[in-house]
Amino acid sequence: MTHQLIYQIAVTLIPGIGDISGKRFVTYCGDAEAIFKEHRKSLEKINGMREVTIDALCHPKDILKRAEQEVEFIEKNNIKPLFYQKPEYPRRLLQCDDSPMMLYYKGNANLNEQRVVAIVGTRNITDYGKECCTQLVNDLVDEQVLVVSGLAYGVDTVAHRSSVKAGIPTVGVLGNGLQQVYPAANKKLAVEMQANGGLLTECMSGTQPDRENFPRRNRIIAGMADAVIVIESALKGGSLITADLANSYSRDVFAFPGRVQDLYSQGCNYLIRTNRAHLIENIANLRYIMRWEREKTREERQTTIFREFSKEEKRIMDCFGDKSMVSLDDLIIGTGLPTTKLASLLLNLEFDGIVMALPGKRYQRC
Repeated sequence: MTHQLIYQIAVTLIPGIGDISGKRFVTYCGDAEAIFKEHRKSLEKINGMREVTIDALCHPKDILKRAEQEVEFIEKNNIKPLFYQKPEYPRRLLQCDDSPMMLYYKGNANLNEQRVVAIVGTRNITDYGKECCTQLVNDLVDEQVLVVSGLAYGVDTVAHRSSVKAGIPTVGVLGNGLQQVYPAANKKLAVEMQANGGLLTECMSGTQPDRENFPRRNRIIAGMADAVIVIESALKGGSLITADLANSYSRDVFAFPGRVQDLYSQGCNYLIRTNRAHLIENIANLRYIMRWEREKTREERQTTIFREFSKEEKRIMDCFGDKSMVSLDDLIIGTGLPTTKLASLLLNLEFDGIVMALPGKRYQRC
């Protein structure tokens, strides 16, 4: 196991190889170790392979040494390395092309819990934001959910602390290595989280919480969640980046509205106004959109199954194929119907509980 782990970590250190190309490379060669066994001539035949990458693979001594040091750190600090091919790796992240090849995890929560909710927002949380966040988390107690956030000041801290108090597993995704907790003021909270949750990062030990790490951290938060909820945010900031990433991953995004004069409600209001997020006021909104409120009864399922479609409705449903979600543009192209006619048909299908409109002009099959 240690032998394999060294090579798995080493793959992430190869210059010129990122998460997307790295996973393709592993698939091409068979496993992580095999990458380092390829002959130079074979590597030179691979389209787009840079000289610096080939040199590193042909002379991997320094890379393997650094990987060995990381394994020592992992074993010493009871950290769980999660290579993307391991079953414990967050399966939702695997749906994202740019998901990390390797994650480092310290904790006990199931990263593949039945429901995963990310809660994000401003570091400058207001009393209104605290109230919204705390109430939401308390209402999630019976939902069998994992709460994910970034352990930053403000909304993140309130989300994690409220989850700990409520007994909900919660994971903080870090933009630094596990040699430290950042911000340091959350060190005690981080320890408490590990009893029924944990800390997760793609950063190797020694990585400092530098500014450039946090946008990458945000893609993990967005990718491993079913829903991303923005509590409060200004018009610019990491929360809106996370929301955009979540939309690109076809995740549901929610935002609490606020007064138009409030600086830290402007970002949420913008997300709602531009159809980038569902408006959320309470847990009922989340349950409804995510279909948590109740399972369909047998009679309801039978009605949906045996619903007879018109020729035009069938053209719409055929556009879904094996996909659960399609964009309005895909439906316009796929059906060839006029936009006004298509909108009318989609509304009827929505009323009948067959499709559901989502932010970003997308439709999901129920």
